[in-house]
Amino acid sequence: MGTPLAAPGLLLLLLLVDTAGLCRAFFSLPLRVSRPAAPSGSLPAPVVLRPASSSRQPDPPSGADGLALASDPGGTLNLLAMVENLQGDSGRGYYLEMLIGTPPQALNILVDTGSSNFAVAGVPDPDVTSYFNTKLSSTYKSQGIDVTVKYSQGSWTGVLGTDVITIPKGIYGSYTINIATILESENFFLPGVKWHGILGLAYNALAKPSSSVETFFDSLVRQAKIPNIFSLQMCGAGLPVSGSGTNGGSLVLGGIEPSLYKGDIWYTPIKEEWYYQVEILKLEVGGQNLELDCREYNADKAIVDSGTTLLRLPQKVFSAVVQAIARTSLIQEFSSGFWTGSQLACWDKTERPWSLFPKLSIYLRDENSSRSFRISILPQLYIQPILGIGETLQCYRFGISSSTNALVIGATVMEGFYVIFDRAQRRVGFAVSPCAEVDGSPVSEIEGPFTTADVASNCISSVSFHEPVLWIASYALMSLCGIILLILIILLLIPPRCQHRYTDNDVVNDESSLVRHRWK
Repeated sequence: MGTPLAAPGLLLLLLLVDTAGLCRAFFSLPLRVSRPAAPSGSLPAPVVLRPASSSRQPDPPSGADGLALASDPGGTLNLLAMVENLQGDSGRGYYLEMLIGTPPQALNILVDTGSSNFAVAGVPDPDVTSYFNTKLSSTYKSQGIDVTVKYSQGSWTGVLGTDVITIPKGIYGSYTINIATILESENFFLPGVKWHGILGLAYNALAKPSSSVETFFDSLVRQAKIPNIFSLQMCGAGLPVSGSGTNGGSLVLGGIEPSLYKGDIWYTPIKEEWYYQVEILKLEVGGQNLELDCREYNADKAIVDSGTTLLRLPQKVFSAVVQAIARTSLIQEFSSGFWTGSQLACWDKTERPWSLFPKLSIYLRDENSSRSFRISILPQLYIQPILGIGETLQCYRFGISSSTNALVIGATVMEGFYVIFDRAQRRVGFAVSPCAEVDGSPVSEIEGPFTTADVASNCISSVSFHEPVLWIASYALMSLCGIILLILIILLLIPPRCQHRYTDNDVVNDESSLVRHRWK
């Protein structure tokens, strides 16, 4: 996962508050989701948020090109059987039940389109309820290869092996898959998570310890002969983040299930096959363009990642979005802690604060590069209910955060759409999800086409220093250092008569260094 999922270490505090006023947020509480820096000192003073005084049908794009496969109860694929095979929420991720080994051991596996390893807990851990005991599986084979994966937050170390898996609500049959058993982890399994492993669905370029490790989905495509496509629906719009229950969702392997979307599917090209990297052209807040250079949106990369809780934006873009939301909302004052994720804003449970905030739109380049389309999320998706205080107050968090190295379309946005990862045709599709509704009204939109005449022809840097390139550069530098060292050794071994006789004024420096690769 591009970033780990948030865990609900929520601190519930009892505060006495004045409940007078209409549609007003009374105070903020320290937010412990996503593990922000712990607030120092005493509880912040209550923050009172005051409402300010009020002063064509699109041309249909190409369809699924026959990839909306008909369900075949007698074959490998039955797409309808995969509907509602996920559980979870945006705060702790959406997971799939899987049977691993012989006899089968049932585990819940987090669905993550931002990484490429399939890994499960291999030893007991205080934050997981189950783990895969390799000693109990007669079909498990260890490859004896150590593997370490680091995320933006959290990491794990384990051993690579193979075993058979079955997905009860997936494709028929059992398949032999590369699987890493996690032996040590740090901030990976967090309190309250209901999953026991991670299913990385990105490309093999991100697989650890090397891209030669066949990924889970590549193995399914090869062994089950399914089309090289999967689709994902996460149904948590407007529901409490990290609540006591779970929401539904669907991971459809091998096709597109028509019952999971409304209207047309709009496709944007995959720019690089590592993460699901796409090209973002511009952002709008309340219909107003942020007027940033489109390269700012794609700084380093822009990816679609189900393993990231929030919509993450590069710092410059994040600052512009926050300023635009604060300027166009009906709230006069906001604590900076709300925007940074360290505080919650609370309203009376009878009120709906979403009407106070603007719509957020993301423009993506269409398959026809001269056109674009926009996906929009309403405030119900990014002003997220998180917990109640007593019987009268409901608290919310800001579902957008800053990022140092990427724009990440995470669960905050993905919960509004049915997302198609069409690997065969190198494209990601978006369609409105029927489950993206709050109080019977849709909270996501797709519109287009629009011209791209007002943006650059290429919003992605021509030099993309992602991991495979860094590997090559690292190995090249190490090889160069080795050659230089070899030359120095040869020169030292040459008989003295062939060597240059140095004078006292000559200086010889022999400096060498190792290039240390860092996982992202």
